Amino acid sequence: MIMKKSIIWLLAIIMGITFAGLLYIQVLYMKNVVRLRDEYFSQGVKRSLSEVAGNLEKSETRRFLIEDVLEGDLYDPSVGALLTMPVSQSVINDTYTVPARPGSQPIPQHMPPAPVINPEIRFSQGQPALMPPPSSVSERIKSQYLHQRALLDEVVINILSESGNLPIEERADSAAVSDLLKMHLESNGITLPFEFAIVNRMGGVVYKTQGFDPSALDNNNTFVQQLFPNDSRTRTNYLKVYFPDKKDYIYHSIKFLVPSFFLTILLLILSVYTIVVAFRQKKLTEMKNDFINNMTHEFKTPISSISLAAQMLNDNTVRKSPKMLEHISSVINDETKRLRFQVEKVLQMSMFDRQKASLRLQEIDANAVIANISNTFKLKVERYGGAISTNLDAEDAIVAVDEMHFTNVIFNLLDNAVKYRNEERPLNLQISTHDVAGDRLEIIVADNGIGIRKEDLKRVFEKFYRVSTGNRHDVKGFGLGLAYVEKMIREFGGDIHVESELNKGTKFIIKLPLTKI
Repeated sequence: MIMKKSIIWLLAIIMGITFAGLLYIQVLYMKNVVRLRDEYFSQGVKRSLSEVAGNLEKSETRRFLIEDVLEGDLYDPSVGALLTMPVSQSVINDTYTVPARPGSQPIPQHMPPAPVINPEIRFSQGQPALMPPPSSVSERIKSQYLHQRALLDEVVINILSESGNLPIEERADSAAVSDLLKMHLESNGITLPFEFAIVNRMGGVVYKTQGFDPSALDNNNTFVQQLFPNDSRTRTNYLKVYFPDKKDYIYHSIKFLVPSFFLTILLLILSVYTIVVAFRQKKLTEMKNDFINNMTHEFKTPISSISLAAQMLNDNTVRKSPKMLEHISSVINDETKRLRFQVEKVLQMSMFDRQKASLRLQEIDANAVIANISNTFKLKVERYGGAISTNLDAEDAIVAVDEMHFTNVIFNLLDNAVKYRNEERPLNLQISTHDVAGDRLEIIVADNGIGIRKEDLKRVFEKFYRVSTGNRHDVKGFGLGLAYVEKMIREFGGDIHVESELNKGTKFIIKLPLTKI
């Protein structure tokens, strides 16, 4: 059963839409996977950098607090009260001064009086001393709390003021930053190698790791975090972290999808190829069927003519007439040649079903073979009112070819000239041979027929391709003749090309390698 062309087209369209949709879904899914993984990575890095900046700030504050407490001896545990304070004298006079940001005025603050420690309140002989009323104890505790909070506030303000004046190298040590980055990145599931640098607000590098190259940084792989945000704007510093392998890390998640993507493309290619083969096979099947039907018709005519001539030969009166015998002999000869030509057409068809032609190469004189072909074909040309001429100028015409196929090649070229003749003028066929450089024989078959359009010249040697004949509908063929010619010339180790001009004629040029005898 031969599938209809419409069904093949329908299947091709459905398969095309299906594969296009599948490829689109795969591409969309991979994009989403990459985007989500990139967002997850960015969130993890930003969270890690924020934690690093916070830890640096906390560490600095804790260090300054410890130093101030140790240097000032703010608290005496044996007494249970604050003894000395590294603050200004105004603290004793119920006020203290809060240092302000550079460029602003100090802010005076009121503070409750410091509690007075009564030395007579002691524990003796295991008995408690006289205690003041509860209301008095509560007031003393409240007063002591407020006093200590005011001292701590002043200490913190001093820390903020003093720390901002220190170099960033002391506030954020490179080794500490590296350790913090590694720790917090790993806690957020990021184990990629990284490079980092501390830069100021002008973009100048304060210090950096060895692999950090500011000129080669990719913005997509670089993350920035401000350090010590409470610093003045003029002393702002930033932490830049660069991940050289981020792209590989992101796209690693879709590596398992790549094979499926390429397999889909491969299936698409195979499907397209299958559709093309289906169209070719359908065309081939149709051409073979037409060929067989036409051959059946073509065989009937010569067979009938030969059969009729044979019956006439059985008539005694016919055998006694020399002219009638000559006529009958001519008919049998012509129809036999016609049958041979049709059989060779079938042979040509079978040649294309084999990858490699089975040839019987032998050394022949191309001039002699062409001369015989010309004489045989002369009658057919003259039947249409034309003429054929030969110009065999090649001095050396010995070539290694299969004689039968070589003869068919020349016959096909001559037969094409007859088919595509210009009916407005007599047919003029020319066959010539020439010696060319490189030990090659040149064979030219030229005519003055209807010619070939430029857009058809590149396809004349394609299998089943037929050149348009315009309004003429009497030209029969299946597009095998010139394809067969080209195939045979290639098998002989030669080459062929065509030159043509519309309404002026066509010229086929064959070049074959010579064989020295």
